[in-house]
Amino acid sequence: MSYQPHYATREPLRSEVESMPGVIVLEFGAPWCGHCHAAQPLLRDLLGEYPDAVHLKVEDGKGRPLGRSFGVTLWPTVIVVEQGEELARAVRPTTVDDLRSLHDALSARVVPPVR
Repeated sequence: MSYQPHYATREPLRSEVESMPGVIVLEFGAPWCGHCHAAQPLLRDLLGEYPDAVHLKVEDGKGRPLGRSFGVTLWPTVIVVEQGEELARAVRPTTVDDLRSLHDALSARVVPPVR
């Protein structure tokens, strides 16, 4: 699974995220958030390079425990995790360079497809 254009209707539990195999890209935001909309082309391009990474697009907000458990305060916040361990984070990315840490974490753990 690669880029997901829509927010999940159900927020997974932190324990579910931690038990998922492989590399997970968590994206926290809201469908009405302008910063979230602006970041989508960057995220779509990045995740297109790593189709084997799982992208969980989670609608966040007050009272949402998953985002709070990761300390999310601004949207979008994108976090790369593996077996519950945070590997990289980008907050309100606006340029490719803002995603450099995510790219580095993904390239170290997910084999990109041959083009």
